[in-house]
Amino acid sequence: MPKRVLIQLDCDPQPSTFDAVVAVDAGADVLLRQGGVTPENVVPLVHGAMFTRGGSDLASTAIFVGGGDVAAAEAVAAEVRKTFFGPVRVGVLVDPSGANTTAAAAVVSAARHVDFATGAVSAVVLGGTGAVGQRVARLLAGKGVHVVLASRSLSRAEEAVARLRGQVAAATIEAVASTAGGDAASPFSRGVAAADVIVAAGAAGVTLLDAAGRAAAGKARVLIDLNAVPPAGIAGIAAADKARADRAAVCYGPLGVGGLKMKIHRAAVERIFTDSAAFLDAEDLLAIGASLG
Repeated sequence: MPKRVLIQLDCDPQPSTFDAVVAVDAGADVLLRQGGVTPENVVPLVHGAMFTRGGSDLASTAIFVGGGDVAAAEAVAAEVRKTFFGPVRVGVLVDPSGANTTAAAAVVSAARHVDFATGAVSAVVLGGTGAVGQRVARLLAGKGVHVVLASRSLSRAEEAVARLRGQVAAATIEAVASTAGGDAASPFSRGVAAADVIVAAGAAGVTLLDAAGRAAAGKARVLIDLNAVPPAGIAGIAAADKARADRAAVCYGPLGVGGLKMKIHRAAVERIFTDSAAFLDAEDLLAIGASLG
């Protein structure tokens, strides 16, 4: 059997070493790393993956699309998909900035405690305009959850919501400006008070829900903070929290979610080496995470 070759297409000048290490740990025998990838220069790189092997050997070649600029990575991924034809294709994993695997792990963690199928679940995504926040919102909306996407900039939140409504049919999602000072009448405070699930996915080292906000989130059953840099994104959550009970809620910190994120990432790399038709985006990674138990 030919060696497993993973072609890492990164939109940044220097390909991510994190993604490279995970790829090796997930079973890639050979890792070919390419930085500075754009939609304009990616096609020859894809052709190199498609035409060097034939038949069943083609399944031993796969592509990973990454980079810090999520929009740029998605544009590259779209060009990769367009380049394939018929059975001449290889498995692809799309995970810029780890946004898709992180969001999938967060939503799977929440689903262990809240039944989304009831159709009566509400969630607030703090820092919702960032790469991870938008993916979390998208995956929750796809599960029928009413999503409040919060940002310090209302205009940015509204732009993100408009994109998400185009991506998720029948999404129930609204944009609000996150507010300080505990104004109970603000849309943000009302959303927090009504939320079953709260996920903080904002910039590192920024507290998005302080102690007063925590006290106001009396209905919340799951609190997830994805910020690994102190101070916590949600006051009172420790990095290593994993389903820690705190009154009526359970709490997850970034390390508590991170173990599942890594399992999803490794399983996804394994999948693209066993299914040359696989093109794994956020929803596919969510399904992988759910299957891991």
